[in-house]
Amino acid sequence: MEKEEDNRKKQWRLLPKYKVDVKSKEYRRRLRDSLLEDWDYAAHWVDSAIKTAYSILKSWRKNYVKGYRKRRRPTARRLFVRAKQTLIKLEGEKLRLTVKPGEYVYLDLSARHFKLPSEVSSSALGEPVITPEKVHLHIHCEDTQSGKPAVAWDFNLLSLDGYSPETAWVRIDTKKLASVHISSFEKRRSVQRKASKSKKAGRVLSKYSNRERNRARKHQLEIARVIQSVAGVVGLEELKKQGMFTRVLACGTGGFRGVIGAQSHGYS
Repeated sequence: MEKEEDNRKKQWRLLPKYKVDVKSKEYRRRLRDSLLEDWDYAAHWVDSAIKTAYSILKSWRKNYVKGYRKRRRPTARRLFVRAKQTLIKLEGEKLRLTVKPGEYVYLDLSARHFKLPSEVSSSALGEPVITPEKVHLHIHCEDTQSGKPAVAWDFNLLSLDGYSPETAWVRIDTKKLASVHISSFEKRRSVQRKASKSKKAGRVLSKYSNRERNRARKHQLEIARVIQSVAGVVGLEELKKQGMFTRVLACGTGGFRGVIGAQSHGYS
């Protein structure tokens, strides 16, 4: 075992010591060859799985050293797959995925809630992440907000405060977003006491949760549109999600995660 110091807690963290160099090209090649045995699908799916596994381990090690994870083997708890760019091709309103050499699966993109730029091509698409319910598609577009000033934003419970030397202070009212979480919290707390003993209470709890998410999403999109209208480059404070699960902090920062996601996807 190796030891690495955790500066945040002033203690040492034990790290596994591998018998082989897992970062070497030779080990990766042997790992890839072993996974390709009796593999009937495209070899690029194996490359994608290896890349995802290494990414999970890297993220676990980083958070473990900081004291945010326990010394437990990281596992993927949700079913998903990341398709390499060489496996996809955009054909009009459909995304073609190569499953086997010469065999394809087509994903219909017509039900998406955003517009594809007219000049976008397969080379402008990132690696899509596919789950049983959704397809997360990354699109590389030209920066159309280069003429707008860069704004640094600070998250508060009832407002989103931004500052730029060109625009001075900008304040966005977020009281409606906070009220959605607070009112839903009161309703869910009264139902959660009965949810473990009643199936009906469980269905009611699910209904309240979906209603809260949909209402919050509406306000998040409105805030994201305002941010896009006043700012080009967006600077955000580095939030630590550990310890943010109290009632007040959840209302103040949890809702802004959706704002950041909506703004990064370029909703308009």
